Amino acid sequence: MNITRRRAALGSLASLAAPRLATAQSYPTRPIRIVIPYAAGGGSDSVGRLFYARLSEALGQPIVIENRGGGGGTIGANAVARAANDGYTLLHDTSAFAVNPFLLPSLPYDAVRDFTPIFLAATVPTMLTVHPSVEARTVPELIELVKRTPGGVECASAGNGTMQHLGLELFRLRTGAPLNHVPYRGGAPAVSDLIGGQIKYAFVDGAAILPFLRAGQVRALAHNGTGRLAALPNLPAMSEFIPDFEAVVWNGLIAPAGTPEPVIRRLNTELNGMLGDPHFVERLDGMNMATRRNTPEEFRSFLAAEMQRWGTVVREARITVG
Repeated sequence: MNITRRRAALGSLASLAAPRLATAQSYPTRPIRIVIPYAAGGGSDSVGRLFYARLSEALGQPIVIENRGGGGGTIGANAVARAANDGYTLLHDTSAFAVNPFLLPSLPYDAVRDFTPIFLAATVPTMLTVHPSVEARTVPELIELVKRTPGGVECASAGNGTMQHLGLELFRLRTGAPLNHVPYRGGAPAVSDLIGGQIKYAFVDGAAILPFLRAGQVRALAHNGTGRLAALPNLPAMSEFIPDFEAVVWNGLIAPAGTPEPVIRRLNTELNGMLGDPHFVERLDGMNMATRRNTPEEFRSFLAAEMQRWGTVVREARITVG
């Protein structure tokens, strides 16, 4: 290629790149669409709307939430993977994002290649809970009780492939306690049967179960997050009994791959800035949701660890859905 043609080619590339650079520097100039790949009113929807109402104020642009459920979160995720990578279509997803590649190997997108992490918004621990009639009051006592029960015990979750199910399977793999999984169609009916005594053991969502714990209708033996919880400071973490045990439902903001770096940084900066408001953080604490400042790189590392952890559990426990 001669010098004249090379300069012309470089000039054409520069002209193509210029609009993207301008967009990144002035972003946002119009409303942003955030796809939540689950039905309205659920836990992920509540977390998303809490964060993005404030993000809209910080950015000075409307944020339109689109609930696009179906396929265990894959339909909405695929829509974002195929969207323009200009920062105006984003994905608010949960733990299923890191688990689906192992449960559903024929996904129409690649969870690593087709997305760029922005911000880990919040984590909610799952919990090992029992009906008040169960005599075990600690995790070691429960393990001993289950192991001496012929045939083991039935233990509920919110359904096959949910984080509650994965936490149950991780517990079974790590302790050898014979928990027989009973999948429910969602967390609410599982909790209802736990309260009624139709089932005595359950892995549940740590936010949804709070009112029933406080009313004494169920008892928690451990949460599956890290450290102690602001909402339940006397409840031990499962990792105090089983090293490196963690099973949390997380919520985070993700962009299509190739979204301009300045756009990613702007969104991350504004979302981190919310955590400087003690009233906002206290509200999350009261909902049993943990949050912390984090970078896109830290969120990417978190996702990689989640995929490694749950990919192993899915294979070893031979979990299938459908």
